[in-house]
Amino acid sequence: MGLLELCEKYFNTNNLYEVLQISEKSSDKEVKKAYHKLSLKVHPDRVKDEEKLEATEKFKVLSNVHAILSNKEKRDLYDQTKSVDEEDYDDLNAKDWTVYWRNMFKKITEEDIKAYEKEYIGSEEERKDLKTAYLAGKGDMDYIVDQVQFARSEHEPRICGILMEMIEQGEIPSYKIFTHEPARKKQKRHAKENREAQEAEELKESLGLNAGGDSLEVMIQKRQNDRKKQMNSLIDNLAAKYGGKSKATKRKAGSKSEAGVKNKRKK
Repeated sequence: MGLLELCEKYFNTNNLYEVLQISEKSSDKEVKKAYHKLSLKVHPDRVKDEEKLEATEKFKVLSNVHAILSNKEKRDLYDQTKSVDEEDYDDLNAKDWTVYWRNMFKKITEEDIKAYEKEYIGSEEERKDLKTAYLAGKGDMDYIVDQVQFARSEHEPRICGILMEMIEQGEIPSYKIFTHEPARKKQKRHAKENREAQEAEELKESLGLNAGGDSLEVMIQKRQNDRKKQMNSLIDNLAAKYGGKSKATKRKAGSKSEAGVKNKRKK
């Protein structure tokens, strides 16, 4: 199956620009930003085991799309013909796209995360993301806070205010699960967030991470080089929600890695 067919299969369009949700006039910087944002959502290290196969394919498609639109000659050819060289695509498909991704984007520091959060909160991008998550989750706040960056409990009143304004303006439908969310449901969500935050702090402390300017990935690799794959996933989750905190599932991944190291030593 060719690249354009895969785009249609996984993203419901064979237009490379529509796959990245950008216009044909987008700058190179906008192409890169769109690729980064979308690829984070389907990065194989960031999804559940049962979703890895499809996520990997989507990740490869997005990376191929970016490789074309970030190359002037290939982009010009696509703009003129609305087709891609399938032989070229076969060569691209042989790449290790996780390495391509890591080389494309700089290491993430806590200062980077804080700066991005400050820029994102209250932006048009956040408003668009809230609307998309609200519609996809049919007003379920549990779903919304899982999908939208930095949507922690302290931001919920502001988030609800933005969504209520959209409802009043007829921009989105009203769902009872949103307008009359049960108090117990909200309490469970906040309790879960507090547990995850506490576990993340404990993990961060045990790894010896600090809030300095060094790359989080570099610091982690110094402490546990054998955990590199799991820790790459941890870094992405830090950026996605807590700005330095991770979910409990990453601890489990780290434990499995340690067990693997011990078994190798025994051998």
